[in-house]
Amino acid sequence: MAALDALNLNHLLVFAAVVEAGSFTAAADRLGQTKARVSLVLRELEAQLGGALLTRTTRRLALTELGQRVYGECIPPLRSVQDTVAHLGRDDGPLGGTLRITAPVDHASQSLAPALARFAVLHPALHVDLRATDQRVDLVREGLDLSIRVGWLRDSTQRALKLGGFEQWVLASPDYLHRRGTPRQPSDLAEHDWVALSLLPSPLTWTFTHARREAQTVRMNSRLRVDSGAALMALLEHGMGLSVTEQFGAAKALRERRLVRVLPDWQAPFGGIHAVYPPGRQAPPARVRAFVEFYRDWLGKAV
Repeated sequence: MAALDALNLNHLLVFAAVVEAGSFTAAADRLGQTKARVSLVLRELEAQLGGALLTRTTRRLALTELGQRVYGECIPPLRSVQDTVAHLGRDDGPLGGTLRITAPVDHASQSLAPALARFAVLHPALHVDLRATDQRVDLVREGLDLSIRVGWLRDSTQRALKLGGFEQWVLASPDYLHRRGTPRQPSDLAEHDWVALSLLPSPLTWTFTHARREAQTVRMNSRLRVDSGAALMALLEHGMGLSVTEQFGAAKALRERRLVRVLPDWQAPFGGIHAVYPPGRQAPPARVRAFVEFYRDWLGKAV
């Protein structure tokens, strides 16, 4: 690999732009350069580093093993230096740049988007790029600053900060309960229709606790599975069964009596809301740190 004094650090930023834009053409537009210039810079960087950084197909670009190492280990600290230099002498100055953040669709619409709207008003020089998706996103590959994860973190090694928590409630429609009866204890749920949220690590097995009784673990029966919280709520409202949903998403349907809370004296596991950072040792940029603190306060007031 090339010695640091022989490496043009600006070439690394061009490489990062190609990865994040997904193509040489889009990166050239973002950088205000020609596509030929961007291609030349990538060839020079690959020659300096002694290997290919990207594999090119007719449809997409993919990082090689060397490219993954360079992007994951070199780009974040370089961006951190950029951010520090940009804010030297004006730590209390306005936040700038682009905050790139991802979150599950339901959480993005119900909670995160309103918070981002307020945060953007407070920081008019800041640009916001929100990616709402229920699929897990590679933060490094997508060039994202932050992911908001709801529920449980499957990988305990992730760089994450817990922002808040929420209760989970068993819900069903009045029509379903009229037809099938109301469960009196968690074990009754095994005899009912269950709508499984496949995004969860164990969508059919639930443990319920009670202040004065022993915990009960129940294995549900389900012929309906769904990978979206919004679709789950719609199926419940149409009387297709029972399921567990988080309190924020359930509040409106309960107020409007479209759904009813079942087994209110029993507690399903609490869930967490986490801010997950890209891998690496560097500190997040100022815009990310500021938003994480803002959102933690926002969630605290919303509970």
